[in-house]
Amino acid sequence: MHRRLWICALISTSAALAWDGDRYKEDFRHSFPLNSNGRVSLEGFNGSIEVTGWDRNEIEITGTKYASSEDFLKAIKINISNTPDSITVRTDRPNRDGGSWLRNEGGGVRFTVRVPKKAQLDRVSSSNGSIRLEDVDGNARLNSSNGTIRANRVNGNLEVSTSNGGIELLDINGGMNLRTSNGAIRVDNAKGAFEAQTSNGAIRARLDQIPPSSMIRATSSNGTIDLTLPSFSSNEVRATTSNSSITVHLPPTVNAQLHAATSNANITSDFDVTIRGALSKNRLDGKLGNGGGLIDLTSSNGSIKILKM
Repeated sequence: MHRRLWICALISTSAALAWDGDRYKEDFRHSFPLNSNGRVSLEGFNGSIEVTGWDRNEIEITGTKYASSEDFLKAIKINISNTPDSITVRTDRPNRDGGSWLRNEGGGVRFTVRVPKKAQLDRVSSSNGSIRLEDVDGNARLNSSNGTIRANRVNGNLEVSTSNGGIELLDINGGMNLRTSNGAIRVDNAKGAFEAQTSNGAIRARLDQIPPSSMIRATSSNGTIDLTLPSFSSNEVRATTSNSSITVHLPPTVNAQLHAATSNANITSDFDVTIRGALSKNRLDGKLGNGGGLIDLTSSNGSIKILKM
């Protein structure tokens, strides 16, 4: 009880109400001890979230609430529950008059957060806002609607989902499970298993190191798929799209089973393929090198290319 009362006092005394042209805003700042591998959960709305790792056993939460009226601003509550092992930050939205107040008044919260580098990000979520994650060594789950999600220099598994926004990853060392609609997925300099799905967007990924025998899966509707796999080794690759092309870049020497099929386009390969079955420009079944993991590529109305790096 004393901890919760103290937190409430901190929230009220650290805020500064101000008028910013066409809206009210209120800045806040909180700091709490957090173990090096502590668990973090944060939920916001109508605003961006930036999370960065640092070399302190401490979490620092800064940001800004904003709204078009003072009453609405005061009704947005940031609730914090914390122990040395975990912290939960939840933004409560006003819900007066059946939600009409929220729709008419507008408003939201922007967060900037510093966490211990090895913190486990159980859930970082925003509606109608972007998310950026940088310099962490723990696993992370990121979720947004109507916002782009970016992650750089992450040494941990990533689970990322958004709608009406893209996903951009750079320098990732860990498994990736990525979902979006109406947005592109771009990944570069990544090491780990990979699964990506989007609608109405392209998937482009360079996976410099893939654990042996792990799965690589890419699925899109109405978007191109381009995969670069320099360290292909007994992996299973499945890429599927409709109304667009698939391109896979592989090392000059590769051993794999190949299945490629498209409805109304051509299939081309830089590799010699030991063909199994009848020869067809729309279907290719065979063996690359000595055979191995399955490469399964399927498109309707799009070409398929298997290229040497």
